[in-house]
Amino acid sequence: MSGYQSEKVLITVKTYPTPAKKGIEVSCTAGITDEGKWIRLFPVPFRFLGGESQFKKYQWLEVAVIKASDYRPESYHLDLDSIKVLGDPLPTSNGWQERKAIIMPLLSPSLCHLVRKRKETGSTLGIFKPKQISEFIIEKEELPDWTEAEQAILSQASFHDRKPFKILEKIPYKFIYSFTCNDPECNGHRLSITDWEVGQLYRRCKERYVHDWERYFRQRFETEMILGRNTHFYVGTLKAHPDKWIIVGLFYPPK
Repeated sequence: MSGYQSEKVLITVKTYPTPAKKGIEVSCTAGITDEGKWIRLFPVPFRFLGGESQFKKYQWLEVAVIKASDYRPESYHLDLDSIKVLGDPLPTSNGWQERKAIIMPLLSPSLCHLVRKRKETGSTLGIFKPKQISEFIIEKEELPDWTEAEQAILSQASFHDRKPFKILEKIPYKFIYSFTCNDPECNGHRLSITDWEVGQLYRRCKERYVHDWERYFRQRFETEMILGRNTHFYVGTLKAHPDKWIIVGLFYPPK
């Protein structure tokens, strides 16, 4: 295909889907190329991908991409038909050493550092280890359900003329980490997290434990991530809000 190039990418980030006019529903998907560079892939309507194209985090993919019109330097348009999954996800044995070997060379010292770097170079993806996570916050969304316009997008004919097998469920809460980072001038941060794992665990806990869902949900993303894991944050900026950073994923090898 004219203009497209082949890339080998280790997927590290997959967020909970959101409605998209050009893709029914899409997930923010990002990873690291075999040359050790960040890359953001879109559109990725993950739930509509064919079985051979569906992938997990920490799997290598071979894909055809072209630079997107998105101003963010890491953003590339993905040819969905080109997705080729290359083997199983990298293992978690030996303290996640195989994953660390690829991810740790890109580790930034702090979120404050990434904020300054974006202003200097335009970079909008990164990973860092927070100095201290002080709180995991759960807030209700102002609109717990999709708007009529969003419902219309989610109900339209999908890729390959298939209708959604099940309308995407909106998560009626925001999940937020409050933390400080390893920067002498850090005044603290409060960032939303949109990781697919967070949304899926909420759905499972809500279905299984109903009104007691929060207690079991917090065991994972509060107790375990703050006390039991060596938790790092994958972060990125929003296209519509260049200065706004969010947590798009967690990297959490054992302590």
